[in-house]
This record gives sequence, C-alpha cells and structure tokens, in this order.
Amino acid sequence: MPQRLTRTMLALGATAALTLTGCSAAGPAETLENGDEKDVTIAVFNGWDEGIAASELWKAVLEEQGYDVELEYADPAPVYQGLSDDDYDVTLDTWLPITHADYIEQYGDDLVDLGAWNEDAKLTIAVNEDAPVDTLEELAANADAFDNRLVGIEPGSGLNRVTSDEVIPTYGLDDMDYLTSSTPAMLAELTAATGAGENIAVTLWRPHWAYDAFPLKDLEDPQGALGDAEGIHSFGGKSFEETHPTLAGWLKDFQMDSDLLYSLENAMFNENDSDDYGPVVEQWIDENRERVDSLTS
Repeated sequence: MPQRLTRTMLALGATAALTLTGCSAAGPAETLENGDEKDVTIAVFNGWDEGIAASELWKAVLEEQGYDVELEYADPAPVYQGLSDDDYDVTLDTWLPITHADYIEQYGDDLVDLGAWNEDAKLTIAVNEDAPVDTLEELAANADAFDNRLVGIEPGSGLNRVTSDEVIPTYGLDDMDYLTSSTPAMLAELTAATGAGENIAVTLWRPHWAYDAFPLKDLEDPQGALGDAEGIHSFGGKSFEETHPTLAGWLKDFQMDSDLLYSLENAMFNENDSDDYGPVVEQWIDENRERVDSLTS
C-alpha cells in the first residue's frame, strides 16, 4: 500500500475515533434550579445505625427537593478514600475528635467538614442492667461471670480500634475473648442473652436504639479509655461544596438532638421488621413535618 494512502487512512481512523469518543463522553451533570448537581451519593458506614437513620432521612428529604439520591454502604476506610477521590459526595457519620480521627488525619486535606449535627455521641461498653459489675475495672475481675467474652462489632470500626488499643490494655481485659464480626451479630448475641437472662458485655455507643430496647447500663470508665462525648459530623468530598453548594449549606445548619434521633431509630430498627426503610421514614417525616421542613428552609 502506498505510504501516502496509509497516512491518509490512519488520519481518517484517528478522526473517526475522536468523533466516537466525543459522542460517547458524558455530558455536563444535570443541575437543579438551586445550582446543585441533581445526583447525590451518600456513603453510609456498615452497621452504624445513627448514620443509616440520618442518611435515610436526608435521602427522603432530598428526593422531595428533586434530587436523585443513592446510598452506598461501606466500611470507614473505603468511605474516606472514596470521598477524597469524589467517588462519594458526602457521609453523615464522622465521630470527632476521637473515633474517626485517624481517617481525618489521613484524608482530611481532601475533605470538607460540614460541622456536627449531634454532640452526644459516646463510645461505651454496656452490660445487662442486673450484671454484677458497674465499672470496667470490675469487668476485668469478674470476666468469668460473662463467660470471658466481650462481644464487639465490625473489625474496621473506630469503636473496635478504641476497644483494642485503649480499653482492653488499660483495664487488663486481655484474657477475655474479644469477638468482632458485625453490629447485627452483636445485637443478635445481646437479644439471645437478654432472652435467656444471661450476663453479656458488648461494645456499643450512644445514641443507639438498643438502650431503649434492652435493659442495659454503661460500665463506668474511670481511666477515660473510651474518651469523652463526641460530635457526629457530616463530611463532604473534595468537590462537594462546588458541586452541591445548596446542600452543603443545609448540612452545615443541620442539627438533630438525641431524643429526636432515638425516635427515628426506633421507628426504623426496633418497631420495623423490614430493611425497606423508605415507608417508615416517610411516616416519621409526616409525624415530624415541621421539623423536617426546616432542614431545607
């Protein structure tokens, strides 16, 4: 084949490829009248009920405002990585200054802190209300009363890190079997032990509906290994304030006290047998319409 014809055919092929690429490229993101991109992806930590509740609430609220909302569940590490890469837009369950501090130290330069919407968050070690101990020091001395078991949640959780790195060595709980699996598995163990009238020690946190559903008490933490009460923050991804300026403003103003959060969590997780939360959240919104409408006003 003559060289000139070869070059001509290659040029035509390259032009066609560029044309096809241009045709298949995604167009600009669809925006709402308020200036926000219509699509919103909220990252939700596996097993953290307050974050699930807040995320489902905002999903319903935003869909009323015309947004298309996706909730994507993951463990904290991939959530913060995804936020820093703009794979997710926002997450609503960052506990500071302790529980998720390591992640914010690693990824915080590429994230935006939208502020705390609840200031009552607290990591706990809880036992049945009639257990023969009241402090973590007494738990270490009476581990056999709990079958030498401490039941935890997800291995990747901040609560697991604090329990492993701070609580267990501080109070000499090394001889107890520390079991980590998932929050649902922990709650199943709690349900079974309560039904059987047996002692049980679990890693837990406030706010959580389990405190309304089970007769529990928090073990005193005289050494402060679990830390003080924390704030639950919303964090946006690297470009969130640019792509969703109106929503960023709403989340900066978002406040929800523990009593209101308990009522939403109870409706979703304690009084509801389904993991289809949409209808439950819609009913709760109807019962709290004035408060919910204020979230976007």
